[in-house]
Amino acid sequence: MTDSTPSADATTEQEVVTYEVRGPVAVVTMNRPEYRNAQNSAMTYALDAAFVRAVEDPAVKVIVLAGNGKHFSAGHDIGTPGRDVDQHFENKAVLWWDHVGRDGGDQRFARESEVYLGMCRRWREIPKPVIASVQGACIAGALMLAWSCDLIVASDDAFFSDPVVRMGIPGVEYFAHPWVMGPRAAKEFLFTGDRFSAQQAKEWGMVNRVVPRGELEEETLALAERIADMPSFGLALTKKAVNQCEDLMGMRAGMDSVFGLHHFAHAHNAEVSGGDSLGGQSAKSMASGARSATDDGAARKAE
Repeated sequence: MTDSTPSADATTEQEVVTYEVRGPVAVVTMNRPEYRNAQNSAMTYALDAAFVRAVEDPAVKVIVLAGNGKHFSAGHDIGTPGRDVDQHFENKAVLWWDHVGRDGGDQRFARESEVYLGMCRRWREIPKPVIASVQGACIAGALMLAWSCDLIVASDDAFFSDPVVRMGIPGVEYFAHPWVMGPRAAKEFLFTGDRFSAQQAKEWGMVNRVVPRGELEEETLALAERIADMPSFGLALTKKAVNQCEDLMGMRAGMDSVFGLHHFAHAHNAEVSGGDSLGGQSAKSMASGARSATDDGAARKAE
């Protein structure tokens, strides 16, 4: 959320995540717009620090997660100059050894258990309501961020996609697809790798509200402030109640199962392609493939 004047405690533009408090609402903003807010480890741990700050501040009742620039996020950083896959960061989400200096599946499992699956699970349990404010691209790893939030408000130009099946991998690490949109929609979403509109996502139940792009910030903050009027402890218990029901419906166990399939796919790719666990794909080729598939689908509908 970048259209308004930041408060005095906002961080500088050079930082990968900014933090500001607006009344009872903390606004946490991903701040790598030049790379469509691609998530490297530095951003992940900066997000975590911002969320902890909001949780520990009794004046903050609701948290908004946003992305600076045209897009919410293009997902995990698999190709920018700031990619930091080989750097050490102290684990926060899981009790496991560091991935740095390890090889093959050992390295991938250690890192992704912490930075991807573990962090999203940790953020899902934040005891305050979290609202994702989504514009433009919400792709692959960005879905994980949005899905770990409690509510999603999307602009009418937002689009959603999980194209990692193009890598031979069955979806992103935080595999919430069947629970956030239903099994049949999840299969179409994954099988095609297409880009789906905010309105389609709302029809599936994945998005709460769709608003004009120019009203996204205002509408998100209005919803946050309305929720902030409720008692904090009641909100925390209600959030836990719904999350527990999702887990009783198999969400956590299902994610554990699919995380194993995800890493089997990485290992297969590495074995058959000389060590490339991404199956020969890059951020650019994935985006190109998704655009082509979506354009082809639109052309067929127009015929």
